[in-house]
Amino acid sequence: MAFLQQKTTYHDSFLRRVFNYLKEYDFLQIGAFSALFAIGVIFIYSTGIQVGTPTAAEAWIKQIQWITVSLLAWALFAVIDYRQLRPLTVIFYIFSGLLLVAVLVFGAKINGAQRWLVFRPVGLRLQPSELAKLSVILFLSSLLSTHGFNVNKPRNLFYLGLAVLLPFLLIAKEPDLGSSVILLPLSGLIVFAAGLRWRYIITAAVFILLVLGAEIANEVYRIHPLLKTYQKERVLTFLDPERDLNNRGYNQFQARLAVGSGGINGKGIGQGTQNALGFLPQSVSNNDFIFSVIAEETGFIGCSVLIGFYLLLLYSLLRTAFSTPDHFGRYIAVGMAGMFFAHSFINMGMSAGLTPVTGLSLPFVSYGGSFIISAMCGLGICQSVYRHRHRI
Repeated sequence: MAFLQQKTTYHDSFLRRVFNYLKEYDFLQIGAFSALFAIGVIFIYSTGIQVGTPTAAEAWIKQIQWITVSLLAWALFAVIDYRQLRPLTVIFYIFSGLLLVAVLVFGAKINGAQRWLVFRPVGLRLQPSELAKLSVILFLSSLLSTHGFNVNKPRNLFYLGLAVLLPFLLIAKEPDLGSSVILLPLSGLIVFAAGLRWRYIITAAVFILLVLGAEIANEVYRIHPLLKTYQKERVLTFLDPERDLNNRGYNQFQARLAVGSGGINGKGIGQGTQNALGFLPQSVSNNDFIFSVIAEETGFIGCSVLIGFYLLLLYSLLRTAFSTPDHFGRYIAVGMAGMFFAHSFINMGMSAGLTPVTGLSLPFVSYGGSFIISAMCGLGICQSVYRHRHRI
């Protein structure tokens, strides 16, 4: 009898330890990205069946493989104490910078862009710009949380700007203007969270408007054009959607038709016509334009559910940022929230005609491995911040 009581006590104690351990985790974050993963696999499968090619039909299987790898990476970073990563942020920043240089020298050129490092013996294709986004978040967070580092000193602002400018220029050189632009809002939010004074914010806004105005004039009068022809045409088509419907404006026009044709309830999963009949660009319908497929097949209700999961993910990250007293962890969470918001807004916006067409993916929903793995590493670090928020 005493043995049974001891065994029961041990069993209860073990369950209590497991329960207390699980209580440390942010299940709102876990639920949000799990739902987004599920939605992504469903519609990658749906688009693959509609396109009908062997590569497209098997894309959902590869997506599950990448999700599996990303979940392992997430679990690793969620378990360790994120503060142990701080000495490594400089190394990671330099490493990602070297990868950006390497892709310009050795990268494979696909559709006119040199964005990928291809490792043919293992069949791996890496997009260094995705790692660069995470490295910038970690490096800026480490720098701004250094004791005695005052964000409002002009010299320090110069260092911060240089840290963002270097990867920005390297990514833009590939060219990948969409990914380079993402560095601006995420770094801006981190600096804002660090307490940047309003006079600097206003000065920066005026400076950006002046530079943007000068660049527009530069492109219009062809003084020293910086934008590639296709980049310029994307901007002009965005400003005038009917400017070139038979060529450069075709994809965005068809994407808007798909979004609008979904109505309230949608046509049903797998029943969309824009992708099945080839009106959407089938090579990227499971990536850049997957939101158009979701909107057509699930309608306003499905889009609202999708956006709701993104809002839950953003809320979980901002809750983590506000709940931790550690500046390093807070800035990481804010930077990740900025990255996810920018990616989601631009991707969904280009399908609805609100933003120019870029190559930015819809987080956790679009087909692709580099962004998913990098983003899940970042979320794992944020999960670690949440778990250790009361242990600072």
